[in-house]
Amino acid sequence: MRTGSEPLTARSPLRMRFWFSVWGLVWAAFGTVAFALVGRAGWAAACGVLLVVVAADLAWVAHRLRQGPHYQPGKDVPPYEPPGAR
Repeated sequence: MRTGSEPLTARSPLRMRFWFSVWGLVWAAFGTVAFALVGRAGWAAACGVLLVVVAADLAWVAHRLRQGPHYQPGKDVPPYEPPGAR
């Protein structure tokens, strides 16, 4: 029995999100340095802001990964109630 609320109650795949953050961190750092060397201060600043956002996301994901696995209900456990009905 499914309620249709799964997108609202889904959990994030943290390892994939971690590697995407690492990839984004590398490209944002590259963009910041490259645009700074070329003399494009605006684009370098934009990449720098993106670098900070990606680094914060990476830190949050690493924190969640260090917490370890949490309880994941099996297929025999019914889904959560939709958030609007709580």
